[in-house]
Amino acid sequence: MDSIFIEGLAVETLIGIHDGERDARQPLVVDLELGFDNTRPAASGRIEDTIDYAAVVDALETFVAESDCGLLEELAEGCCAMLRQKFDGLRSIDLRLDKPAAAQALGCRHVGVRIRRRFA
Repeated sequence: MDSIFIEGLAVETLIGIHDGERDARQPLVVDLELGFDNTRPAASGRIEDTIDYAAVVDALETFVAESDCGLLEELAEGCCAMLRQKFDGLRSIDLRLDKPAAAQALGCRHVGVRIRRRFA
């Protein structure tokens, strides 16, 4: 399957359920792969025929920054629903949310969630 990807998108948001996590915004790092049929944009050369990754970044930054979720799982599902609604032709979404502050507190490099959704 064809795809576009975005890796390492840093966005600050209010996220978490543990003491102190709701006191201030914290960074998340988003990795995303969107599956779609690339044949039409490849043939036309028109941005209107593809999934514009700049528009995807804008949508993700806005959605994540404005969210007020407790769990990463909740935020991940919300991101997928928003992307599917905003961008026609998606066949799949692979999304990873990395929570660097939590990883540092736990003494590891990365912690977070990864979800994969496939559509007919």
